[in-house]
Amino acid sequence: SQNVTGGGIACEGTNTVMVGLDGSVSGINYQLYRGAVAVGTPLAGTGSAISFGPQNVSGVYTVMATNTITTCGGGMTGSATVSINPAPVAYNVTGGGNYCAGGSGYTVGMANTNVGIFYQLYRGSVTVGGPVPGTGAAISFGTFTASGTYTVLATNMLTSCSAAMNGSAVIGINPNPSVYSVTGGGAYCTGGSGVPVGLSFSSSAINYQLYNGSSMVGAAIPGNGSTLSFGNQLAAGTYTVRATNPVTGCAIDMTG
Repeated sequence: SQNVTGGGIACEGTNTVMVGLDGSVSGINYQLYRGAVAVGTPLAGTGSAISFGPQNVSGVYTVMATNTITTCGGGMTGSATVSINPAPVAYNVTGGGNYCAGGSGYTVGMANTNVGIFYQLYRGSVTVGGPVPGTGAAISFGTFTASGTYTVLATNMLTSCSAAMNGSAVIGINPNPSVYSVTGGGAYCTGGSGVPVGLSFSSSAINYQLYNGSSMVGAAIPGNGSTLSFGNQLAAGTYTVRATNPVTGCAIDMTG
């Protein structure tokens, strides 16, 4: 008769609770049982201690030994009790997106939570704020402007069992168009041809819209990587220019 070894308490998915025997005999097969249910196949004795490996189901484990020649068998001494605590339920991380530089950022949250579970937000490997308790419903960690990939780790504070939540929220920052100076303007005589308005420089793939006060003047003009002219303007007023990236939607007023 050998002694059953191992057992203990662990979290679901950790594979840390081992069950074995403190010795074994060659020519003897050892069958592990959980209650009355056989677990795996019999292990042949080696003349030393043997292991049945990690056990992931709660229960009381015993071992039956059988002589392969005579078929005589008997139970080994003692038992090992295994308790597996469940990991927190995995819900989806929500939020994220791309915003223009200087904007207010995006919210990050959880689609659902459980009471008694605490949810810790991470940006990469760095914790963001403190753990937020579950409510049984969706939660928000707040609005964030720092770019990066946000993930969430849920922990049961009673059992210390943790689980990564599903997915992530990615926040990206799109740059605003470069700022250049509005040029031109001046006075002209009634009946004259007006005065030119333009930009000291322009960027390719950026659209530039001229305004007189709050009113748009003509259509937006694409940048060309050089100075830009909106032509001669006849209407009196204060002219400004707003640049927009048509891909990201980021826009900014030019200087002056």
